[in-house]
Amino acid sequence: MLFSSITFLYYFLPIVFLLYYLVPKRFKNLILLLGSLIFYAWGEPKYVFLMLISVAIGYLAGLLMDKLPRKAVLVVSVTLCLAFLVYFKYANFFIVNTNAFLHTELPLLKVVLPIGISFYTFQIISYIVDVYRGQVEKQKNFLSLATYIAMFPQLIAGPIVRYSDINQELEHRSVHADKLADGIRRFLIGLGKKVLLANQFGELCQVFRVSDEKTILFYWVYALATMLHIYFDFSGYSDMAIGLGKLLGFSFPENFNYPFMSRSVTEFWRRWHMSLGTWFRDYVYIPLGGNRVGKGRHLFNIFVVWMLTGFWHGAEWNFILWGLLFAVLLIVEKLFLLPVLQKVGVLSRVYLLFVVAVSFVIFNAAGVPGMVADMAGLFRIGGNGLVSQECLYYLKSYGPLLLIGILGSTNYPARWWKYFATTKFGGKLSVVIEPLCLIGILSLSTAYLVDGSFNPFLYFRF
Repeated sequence: MLFSSITFLYYFLPIVFLLYYLVPKRFKNLILLLGSLIFYAWGEPKYVFLMLISVAIGYLAGLLMDKLPRKAVLVVSVTLCLAFLVYFKYANFFIVNTNAFLHTELPLLKVVLPIGISFYTFQIISYIVDVYRGQVEKQKNFLSLATYIAMFPQLIAGPIVRYSDINQELEHRSVHADKLADGIRRFLIGLGKKVLLANQFGELCQVFRVSDEKTILFYWVYALATMLHIYFDFSGYSDMAIGLGKLLGFSFPENFNYPFMSRSVTEFWRRWHMSLGTWFRDYVYIPLGGNRVGKGRHLFNIFVVWMLTGFWHGAEWNFILWGLLFAVLLIVEKLFLLPVLQKVGVLSRVYLLFVVAVSFVIFNAAGVPGMVADMAGLFRIGGNGLVSQECLYYLKSYGPLLLIGILGSTNYPARWWKYFATTKFGGKLSVVIEPLCLIGILSLSTAYLVDGSFNPFLYFRF
């Protein structure tokens, strides 16, 4: 079930929230868990049991940590969780590559990737490791732990919420008027990002893919549309998740902080998908030694983390190469480039946007052959023309939306609105304008969804 669907917005959400607010506090986790299981089972019922088995592994690991050798419990439980992830997400990748390199004919497995498995697996592992480290108390109530893992706002697309982020709120939380208003505002802004912006940029990407006139300019328009599509798709979902969390009384961590305003790749990855970046830092990079080791080992640690980051996103070589590209760029910046970027002003932003545009074309490619073809198109290898009438037509058609997307990916609209709302005149007017804008976003989004417009969710495949 998609957040950006009529079923979710006008059937599932009202029913769940009505029950959630009506029942006494001691039953709220139960309602939330049952609603979350229904939400997850809507698309693939059988994988609910897989998720519950994973939750049970995490729960038993926490209980057994003080009764059996702690390290053995850690290793066994984390291995079991990763085994599910590897089997469902990466088994066929390994089989295909084994057949290619060893010239074998091993049959592919008939498995379907369970939605959200990458996210909830990382959450369970973070809980197990934090209990092992003594950073959180083990959860003795299975219902509470299952509610944390299966909570529908962040189940399928993050942000990756640590148990330590919300362990207190699992037992004691409240929702007041300001939090409700903030939650509704955040959810509707995210819905607008997803339906009114991301989906339209996704349509432009689809137009490019089926075009027979892929000129150089069209490739770069596609690169821009891909950047904006991925950003608004994922940040929109994160906004909706954070907003829903507030409506339920939870405070989820932020996941994006205007990453396209960065001046280096280093800064970009402190602003993009922040919950994933901090997860790899705390559970992979630092345990490997981080930067508290020799230079060679430090560089090795960076490569391992970014290879795994790429591989986490998908079982294709282009994802691994995407991750390794960022590893190389981060190393180059650490060695000598960062001081230069701090001095060159606007050129640092041009560098960052160029790198990100190319990287997301790699990210969005159809495997390595598609990546090679897209790179050749971007850099005029193979005789593509510079421009075509078709490209100019779509550039003219989508031009205003692209400009809106570019502006919307910066913090300028938020700054302008904040300044306007703090003026004497604007403060009075904003009380009327803001609700009207939010109602407009909901109405327009609903109209698009009723119309059956293009409405996939990119991160389902992760």
